[in-house]
Amino acid sequence: MATGIIGVGHYVPEKVLTNADLEKIVDTNDEWIRTRTGIEERRIADDSVDTSDMAYEAAQKALADADITGEDIDLILVATVTPDMPFPTVSCILQDKLNAKKAAAMDLSAACAGFMYGVVTAKQFIDSGVYKNILVIGTEKLSKITDWSDRNTAVLFGDGAGAVVVSEVSNDKGILSFELGADGSGGKYLLQESDYISMNGREVFKFAVRQMPESSLNVVEKAGYNKEDVDYLIPHQANIRIMEAARAKLGIPVEKMATSVKKYGNTSSASIPIALSESVKEGKVKDGDLVVLVGFGGGLTWGAITIRWGK
Repeated sequence: MATGIIGVGHYVPEKVLTNADLEKIVDTNDEWIRTRTGIEERRIADDSVDTSDMAYEAAQKALADADITGEDIDLILVATVTPDMPFPTVSCILQDKLNAKKAAAMDLSAACAGFMYGVVTAKQFIDSGVYKNILVIGTEKLSKITDWSDRNTAVLFGDGAGAVVVSEVSNDKGILSFELGADGSGGKYLLQESDYISMNGREVFKFAVRQMPESSLNVVEKAGYNKEDVDYLIPHQANIRIMEAARAKLGIPVEKMATSVKKYGNTSSASIPIALSESVKEGKVKDGDLVVLVGFGGGLTWGAITIRWGK
C-alpha cells in the first residue's frame, strides 16, 4: 500500500468582504487590488467563530468524504498561526469535539506552508505503520491579526479552513514525492509584529516567484515525471502573479490551475486544502490525475508535494 488522501473538506465563513468594502476602510481601490493580487473578495469570520470552529466544520466534511468517523482517527495535525489561544491547541479542542478518543493531537506552525508540513508529517506516520488514519487541517482566522488600516496587508487576507484524511491508498496512487524547506534569514520579511501581520511585499514576492516554480519542478522530477505529465496544479493562493509564475514554469494551461484566490484571498495554511477540496468537488481533480501542491509562507518556509490522486 501507499500513502495518500482519502477524504477532503473545507469551510469558509458566510460574511463576504469585497474590494469595494475595503475602499471604505483603507486608501485603496478595486482595480489596484485585482491587478496586483487577483483578489476580488474574501471571507471574514464573525466574533462568535474562532479558528477551531472553522476547523471542525472542514474536518466533519473530510471525515464524511473518507467514510469514517472521529473514532477512526489516530492523529490530528492542525496547521495554524492563529489558534484560539496558546493552549489548549486547536487540535486538542477538535479531538474532543470530534469524539476522536484514541487520537493524539498537536498543532504545527509553518505559516502558509503549514498544511504541506502537516501532510508530509502524516505520511511518515502512515508509512512507518504507526498510524492508519490521520486528520490534517489548515485553519486560520487571519482577520484577528490583520491591521485594517494597513493598505499593504488589509487587502490580502481572509478566513477559512480545509481538511484532508491521510491514509493508505492503492500502490499506484498517493503521495509520490515531496520537498520541505526553510530560510530563517528571510523571517524578517513576513512576521506577526506586535498584534498584526507585517510584510515586506517586494521581498516576499521575489522569494515566492523563485521558490514556487523551483519546488514544483523539483517534486515532479523526484517522482520520476516530466512537467508535461502534470494534470493539475494547486498553488498557495497568495497572489495571482506568483501563481502564474509557477504555472508558466510548469508550462500547463490556465484551466489546469486552481484559482480560488479571487474569492477567498490568502487564507494562509487553509489556502491549499480549500483549493484542493473545491477542485475535487468540482471534478477538476479526477481519479488518476498527477497533481502538484505547492506553497510558501512566513519563516520563510516552503513545501511541495506530487500526488497521484485516488484511493
